[in-house]
Amino acid sequence: MQIILKEDVANLGYKDDIVTVKDGYGRNFLIPQRKAVIASESAKKVLAENQRQRAHKLAKVKEDMQALAAKMEGLSLTIGAKTSSSGTIFGSVSNIQIAAALAKEGIEVDRKIIYLKDPVKEVGSYNALVKLHKDIAVEIPFVVVSE
Repeated sequence: MQIILKEDVANLGYKDDIVTVKDGYGRNFLIPQRKAVIASESAKKVLAENQRQRAHKLAKVKEDMQALAAKMEGLSLTIGAKTSSSGTIFGSVSNIQIAAALAKEGIEVDRKIIYLKDPVKEVGSYNALVKLHKDIAVEIPFVVVSE
């Protein structure tokens, strides 16, 4: 079944993408949650017209995200966490702490666009991926230190 996404869906696609999904996933989850619509011919025509009208706005947004990515390039974060004597963190460092550290640097990003490859449960150096736009992603190195 082909659908048009009305918003970004993790591991599936971005807003206004036409993707193919299994019937059950589309009919039982995406369409009732208003995250997608069925990709009929009329819906595709409406999508094409909307994209044509929004082209300038999207170019401006992409330009802004490239500027933000350039600002984030070369940035390294230090995150403090309470640890045991062996260096194991009580809990874990998540995208919430990374977003807070970026905010201290003067860069406001939504925590939902920050992705960690593995859970951070020990002191050390790691990388986080910040997906600013569907074409723009920045990898930010960060160090977890004991408080």
